[in-house]
Amino acid sequence: MNYQETLAWMFSRLPMYHRIGAAAYKANLDNTIALCNLLGNPQTHFRSIHVAGTNGKGSVAHLLASVLQEHGLKTGLYTSPHLLDFRERIRVNGQMISGSSVTGFIERYRREFEQLQPSFFELTVAMAFDHFREECIDLAVIEVGLGGRLDSTNIILPVLSVITNISYDHQQFLGHTHEEIAREKAGIMKPGIPVLIGERQPEVESVFRSCAQAAGAHIYFAEDLIVKLPERSCPLKGLYQQKNLLTVEAALALLNQSGLGILPEEIQRGVAGVVANTGLRGRWETLSERPLTICDTGHNEAGIREVVKQLQAAPYKHLHWVFGMASDKDAAPILQLLPGDATYYFCKADIPRGKDAGELRGEAGSFGLSGEAYSSVREALAAAKNRACSEDLIFIGGSTFVVAEVIP
Repeated sequence: MNYQETLAWMFSRLPMYHRIGAAAYKANLDNTIALCNLLGNPQTHFRSIHVAGTNGKGSVAHLLASVLQEHGLKTGLYTSPHLLDFRERIRVNGQMISGSSVTGFIERYRREFEQLQPSFFELTVAMAFDHFREECIDLAVIEVGLGGRLDSTNIILPVLSVITNISYDHQQFLGHTHEEIAREKAGIMKPGIPVLIGERQPEVESVFRSCAQAAGAHIYFAEDLIVKLPERSCPLKGLYQQKNLLTVEAALALLNQSGLGILPEEIQRGVAGVVANTGLRGRWETLSERPLTICDTGHNEAGIREVVKQLQAAPYKHLHWVFGMASDKDAAPILQLLPGDATYYFCKADIPRGKDAGELRGEAGSFGLSGEAYSSVREALAAAKNRACSEDLIFIGGSTFVVAEVIP
């Protein structure tokens, strides 16, 4: 098989959560353990940092990886989902895994994979760990896919665990209260391994403290480690990135306490160069000017709240929002946050899990939001560009997969 044939095999044979939703979710680590046993447990051959949380974990993971690269470490980075290319999920010093490595991995173990029947995510995690071992990396930054306790990445023994924050997302798997969700994400805590909490949230602080005590993990809160955030040049312009930068600074402080010795100038270069170093995309990213066109991957209640806050601070004559959602998300908490004076272009991302644009338009109407439904993201964006004047702002968001279709 060539690379495209390999991807077709993976997409067709392996249940993929981001395409089909709950049917792809595995509520245990059995397959991941079996896969890694098959591969000789590659996750034991490198050091790692584990990053969980409802929002910000992708940005934090990329920022940490960028700084570690500037420090001179050969750095692995595992994230999900991808926007344009599957290989974005697995990087070493910013370089995506090669197509031939993906193909070789599948061909080498295809018979065993067909017997184990892993999910897409389980197999991708195993592929990442195998690639990092083959590349003899110094340190990997591993982003949790969903939750923590039962996530496939949770078979690693990291040098540091990070939990960015807690908000509502994936409640059907993680629980319907912040406390329940916090317990699931606290499942990445390990005996003797320090755990950093990015945001101190009163409603879950006691949960994290009790979970850390039970796990035998020493718990830290970012604001206790970093009293004042250093001023740094950062290409990530979302206001919410200040929270992520605080988490990153605190994580680096803990790593330095353990003897890593990262210098302030390396941190500055890593933050400033995060896009070039790691390929991070879709975080308050400007796609074009006049009209200003911006996209952001924020897709849950807390993420959309941050988006709306930043839109309110932006100068424009009129807001045009190209908007889509996943069908398994409760739309009401998000729709009630959206500005009522914008024009909406409702659309469905080209995945089975995308919410029907007409249905979304109907739900949005009950919250006083007006606009038309379009058959595709590109058609919706073209309509917005056609209607917007040069002083307007076009925003694309609501779903990672809507953003993926407009990223150049």
